[in-house]
Amino acid sequence: MKPRKVILFELNEVPKKILDYYIHSRPKSWLARTQSNRKYFDTYMPNVGHLSPWNTWPSFHRGVPNDKHFLSDFNQDTSEVDLEFPPIWKVLAEGGAQVGVFGSLHSFPLPGDRRNVSFHVPDVFAPASDCLPPEVSVFQDINLALSRESSRNVNGRIPVREAAKLAMSFRELGFRLSTVTDVLGQLLAERTEKWKTTRRRTYQSVISFDVFFQQLSRSKPDFVTFFTNHVASSMHRYWAASFPDDYDNFRFSNDWVDTYEDEVLWTMQKADEMLERLGRFVDQNPEYVLVCASSMGQAAVECEPTETQLYVGDHERFLESLGVDSADCEVLPAMVPQFNYRMIGNAQEFEETLKHVTINGNAIHYRRAEAGFFSIDLGHRNLSSVNLVVKGEAVPYESSGLKNTVIEDMSSASAYHIPQGHLWSYHPSYQEQSVKGSATEISALDFFQAARGTILNGDDPIIFA
Repeated sequence: MKPRKVILFELNEVPKKILDYYIHSRPKSWLARTQSNRKYFDTYMPNVGHLSPWNTWPSFHRGVPNDKHFLSDFNQDTSEVDLEFPPIWKVLAEGGAQVGVFGSLHSFPLPGDRRNVSFHVPDVFAPASDCLPPEVSVFQDINLALSRESSRNVNGRIPVREAAKLAMSFRELGFRLSTVTDVLGQLLAERTEKWKTTRRRTYQSVISFDVFFQQLSRSKPDFVTFFTNHVASSMHRYWAASFPDDYDNFRFSNDWVDTYEDEVLWTMQKADEMLERLGRFVDQNPEYVLVCASSMGQAAVECEPTETQLYVGDHERFLESLGVDSADCEVLPAMVPQFNYRMIGNAQEFEETLKHVTINGNAIHYRRAEAGFFSIDLGHRNLSSVNLVVKGEAVPYESSGLKNTVIEDMSSASAYHIPQGHLWSYHPSYQEQSVKGSATEISALDFFQAARGTILNGDDPIIFA
């Protein structure tokens, strides 16, 4: 059967090097076993300027680079850009296809027209837990809580109230007994090896996948997405442990390498387990094709151990130090070291202040967008002291709202974003001969037109043919 439905697995930022590394290290894995049934493409992200997942994924979803959609930060207002460059799920739904979205970036708020929406679970930086169907909001409550509390260092606290509500919806949400057992094993392992708390980020994706798979199996829409950042997070932190030879000036200790050298492989194994479940689903439902994409990739960058990093610890005090009443400003979720705000008061006055803010003598970086939106970049590393100056006036560290946070695993961004990524498609009908004949490089933006053509028109673009 020719596939006409698409499952998009968004394996954020994973480059071909990591796929090859995993397949070589795990020859019995699903990814290794199915190489002859997968069409592989190198991709290139043609965005302008600094690459980040919050500007590459909207390019991927909308089929245009960032100098057309201008989305650069979480929780920007997308209402205007959606009219000119709508995301693929909106295009397909308006074309009559049934769609499901789970965690894709910039997927908040819920769609206004829900006639062809099977399910819609926004990303973990959404400001509210609204979901479709509504019963998934119980899961989203704890999903958002965990993301807020475990941005750079993982918070060992378990949100008890949210967890209790989640447990009551165990069957309805689709959690497997094997997943529950795996999570309990993780919590026990943390008691003897505290460093393993870093793996909670991955388990957030693991439990999310169970919820997603339940929705996919129940509704079987024409197009679905699932986003996971767990491998990207591990690569940023532990690339240096996996590939110490990639660096000219390697300053991490042998003990640090011994502890974290297998973390990238471990996170890839969890992705492989998810992909194997989806592969079996496609085998049983051959009207589907499975597509895995990264939007961009990562590669090694020179670094040193991070002992501290500068964040906002108290938003109210930080805003007051900038001359803003917290009642005139909404704090929006963001991925550290970025901090996002929406000014209810005088946005122009706030920007004039930001132009005259320095930390240890250097101007801070910020971006402004529509509707009073501001994103401020912090994350200064290994500062022995913090000197905040606003409009020529020094602000005492104790009242600044800033926090020079101790980084528990001493990890740095030992790998960072590059335009080169990957995309592959899987279907049991693919044969080794056709796979070898597939194209080697495409634009990451090509997926948009290919998915639209396949699902709405029955076209046979090379990605899905």
